[in-house]
Amino acid sequence: MKEYRNYIFDLYGTLVDIDVDETDRKLWEHMCRFYGYYGALYEADELRRAYSLSVQDRNDQVKKEYAVKYRHESHPEILYEEVFGGLYADKGIVPDQQLILHTAQMFRACSVKEIRLYAHAKELLEALRAAGKKVYLLSNAQRIFTEYEMRCLGIWDLFDGIQISSDHGCKKPDERFFRILLERFSLKPEESLMIGNNMYDDIAGASRVGMESFYIHSALSPREQEDSTSQDIRADYVMRRMNLRQLQNRLLP
Repeated sequence: MKEYRNYIFDLYGTLVDIDVDETDRKLWEHMCRFYGYYGALYEADELRRAYSLSVQDRNDQVKKEYAVKYRHESHPEILYEEVFGGLYADKGIVPDQQLILHTAQMFRACSVKEIRLYAHAKELLEALRAAGKKVYLLSNAQRIFTEYEMRCLGIWDLFDGIQISSDHGCKKPDERFFRILLERFSLKPEESLMIGNNMYDDIAGASRVGMESFYIHSALSPREQEDSTSQDIRADYVMRRMNLRQLQNRLLP
């Protein structure tokens, strides 16, 4: 396959396997107790409903704002700090930033059932950099969760640049999110390869800015994308089963 100067990776489902369950009642029992410690008294079901409504309302609001500001198809991203902080405010509590951070991390710690690197993920990143390639991350994620998870997994320092959607107010497949990365690090689309497990977010998004792409099917790939040949979207390269050692052999023959 073609050799590239820059390799841009998705995170969850591409380098990191994760299982998150935000429907578990125990999660909301823990969270309402945590909120209660700081004076925001909720019942578990009440807190769950308030959280869901807040996320939905904020998504609706930013979509309306984007529809006015940007003519192209846009995919805005909300800040979950505002959601967790707002749940305190709804009970008359004014939280500081440290409390909001700890609340968000409590939520994430209780909702993540399992998180791990896919086999050979770290070795792949190290091998690319050792070969003189530049390695970047482009992730639809919340920094308050993702930065700490990446540090715990030992991969935070293996990238030449990291771009997380919550920092920029937009997310894949919005072409603006891709262009911010390209401009920030002075990358040429023709010298760059997007690698991800989502045909719509990763592959279609890369195509919009003239970037070639490599689709890897993983357990976290959307079900409707299982047969990529049935999609109108086409990746330049396809791997139908997660195998990062094999991916390294194809990128660095």
